[in-house]
Amino acid sequence: MTTIWKTAAVLTMVAASLFGRSATAQDYKVGSIEITAPWTRATPPGAKVAGGFMTITNTGSEPDRLIAGSFGPAKRVEIHEMAVEDGVMKMRMLETGIEIKPGETVTLKPGGLHVMFLDLEAAIAQGAKVVGTLTFEKAGQIEIGYEIAPIGAGKPAADHGHHGAGSGSAVQR
Repeated sequence: MTTIWKTAAVLTMVAASLFGRSATAQDYKVGSIEITAPWTRATPPGAKVAGGFMTITNTGSEPDRLIAGSFGPAKRVEIHEMAVEDGVMKMRMLETGIEIKPGETVTLKPGGLHVMFLDLEAAIAQGAKVVGTLTFEKAGQIEIGYEIAPIGAGKPAADHGHHGAGSGSAVQR
């Protein structure tokens, strides 16, 4: 392979990774807090709960804490943790929220830390984008859009686009 072709191949891979990143995730920032790729699962009609997942990074020099949130079709939002205790998976509300230490990243995912959407007033439709807020002790509040993966998904949908709420995507409030 010639040097020109090698260079072209490397540039193509770099471009694909950059465009692939922007095509698969929506990122948000408030103060020193960065939120990457918030998502949830679609729910069947009549479901009353769902979970929200994302990655939160603290780029600052002081700790911060996720303390509250809202979610379009939910009457209330709580911050939860799932953990195995004495061989049994248990879920509990974290009364003081989730601490994000300076320079650290916390991943909210199925089976672990997550935000819990309670008393859903409508089903969450796959492919839609639902708007909510997250509130941090120091950074304050930010509005985010959740991508909706299929029922039972273990990760966000692979084909959700890079777009904010109101940019042509379906948005549930």
